[in-house]
Amino acid sequence: MSTGRTGAVPITVAYGDGIGPEIMKATLRIITAGGADLDLEVIEIGEAVYKAGNTAGIEPEAWESLRRTKVFLKAPITTPQGGGFKSLNVTVRKAFGLFANVRPCPSYSPFVATKHPGMDVVIIRENEEDLYGGIEHRQTEDVTQCLKLITRPGTERIVRYAFEYARRYGRSKVTCFTKDNIMKMTDGLFHRVFEEVASEYPDLESEHWIVDIGAAKLADTPEAFDVVVLPNLYGDILSDVAAQIAGSVGLAGSANIGSEVAMFEAIHGSAPRRAGQNVANPSGLLLGAVQMLVHIGQGEAAERVHNAWLRTIEDGVHTYDIYDPEVSSEKVGTSEFADAVIARLGELPRTLRPVRYPSSSERISVAVSERPLARKELVGIDVFVESRQPVEELAKALEANAEPLALVMITNRGQKVYPGGIPETFCVDHWRCRFQAGEAGSPVSYEDVIALLGRLAGANLPFIKTEGLFTFDGQPGFSLGQGQ
Repeated sequence: MSTGRTGAVPITVAYGDGIGPEIMKATLRIITAGGADLDLEVIEIGEAVYKAGNTAGIEPEAWESLRRTKVFLKAPITTPQGGGFKSLNVTVRKAFGLFANVRPCPSYSPFVATKHPGMDVVIIRENEEDLYGGIEHRQTEDVTQCLKLITRPGTERIVRYAFEYARRYGRSKVTCFTKDNIMKMTDGLFHRVFEEVASEYPDLESEHWIVDIGAAKLADTPEAFDVVVLPNLYGDILSDVAAQIAGSVGLAGSANIGSEVAMFEAIHGSAPRRAGQNVANPSGLLLGAVQMLVHIGQGEAAERVHNAWLRTIEDGVHTYDIYDPEVSSEKVGTSEFADAVIARLGELPRTLRPVRYPSSSERISVAVSERPLARKELVGIDVFVESRQPVEELAKALEANAEPLALVMITNRGQKVYPGGIPETFCVDHWRCRFQAGEAGSPVSYEDVIALLGRLAGANLPFIKTEGLFTFDGQPGFSLGQGQ
C-alpha cells in the first residue's frame, strides 16, 4: 500500500494465521483512511512456514525485509503443537534486540466492562533476558533446569527506557516489581539498577514492590500504578493480567522496541476457531498500529485513528467479544467495525479522554553507562553431581577426593543438607557440592579445579555441571549457604 509519494514509510507486514488476515485487512484499511503514508512489504510467517520445515516460522528472505524497513506490523500466528518449533516472537525479539515491550492498559469505562474504571497503566517489560533465554537442560533422571539470566546492561536499558517513556508521555511514577527477597542476586541486580537509574529522575516518583504482593495490588487497585517496569517473565504474565482487568486482552496492542528495529502487534493469539467468520475484533492490532505510527513519526495519523476508535467504542459499536446489551448500541463484525471507525475519523471522544501524539519522529533513546571493571578472583567451585547415595556417603566420597580444596557444603534443590542437615529434608538425585580453599575466600587456581574434577571422575563421581565461585572487588558473586 504505497501512496507513491517520496514520504511513504516502508514497513514490513505479515498477515499471520487464523483471524490474522481479517484483522490486518481491517487495520490497514483504517490507518490508510486516517492518513498513514506507508509502503508495504508483505512477508509470510507462521503455520504454513513452520509446516514447510522452517522451525523458526519465518523464511530467510523475510529477514531481509525486516533489515530493510526496520518496522514490522505483525498479525497473530499459529504455532503447530508439539516439540521442535521455536517461538517466532522470541526469535524476532532476540535477533533484532527488541529489548522493550510496551503495553498500554487503560480502561474504557463505562463502555467496556471493568471493575477498575480509573485504570491507566503502562506495562514496560524487559524483552530479551531472564528465563526467556531458553537455556534449559535435563541434568539427571530427576532434574531439569532453566537458567535465569539478568544482566546489568540489559536491566539498565529497560529501566532507563521506562523513565524516559514516563517523561515523554507525561506520566508521574515508575514502579518496579522483582522477587529480590528470594533471588537476591538476579532480581537483586534488577532492583539495584532501578534505584540507581531512578536517582537520575528526581522529577518522577519511583517505588519498588515484591512481585507477589505487587501483582495482588495491581489486580486489586490498578489505579495506584502508572508506569510499571518488570523483568521478562513477570512482565509477560502481568501485562496480560493488566490488559484483562482493564477490559479485555482483545483490546491491547503491543510495541517491541529496539535501537534499530521495532515490531508492533496485538497481544492476543490467532484464534483459529474464529477465522473466516468476520467476527474478530481488530482493536488490539489497530492499537499496535497506532503505536507504530507514533514510532515512525506519523503522530497526526495516529491521533486521528485512535480518537476515531475511542469515539466508536463510546458510540457502542462493538464486536461480539465486548458487546453488552446494556451499553452497546450495535453488534458488528470485523469489516463493519472498521467501517465505523473510518466513518468517525476527524471526531473526538466525548467521555473518554482524547489522545494527543507528537508529530515528530524523535524516538526514545537510551544509553548504558560505562562502568570500571571489577577485580575478579576465583575462590572455589560448585560441582553438581548425580547420585542416589545417602548424603553422608556422598560427602565421605567427595571429601576423600577434594584436596587441595575442601568440601564446604552440599545442597539439594538449594537446601543445605551437609553438614548439619536434617533427615526430614526431601532429596532428589541432584547435589550441589561446594569446594573452596581451606580458608573460604582464598584464591583458587584453575589447575586445582581441573585436578579436582579429574579426581571426582576417577572416583566414579562424574560432574554434570560446574559453576565457578568468584569475588568481584572482594565481594562474593554467588549465593552463600547456611552458616557461611
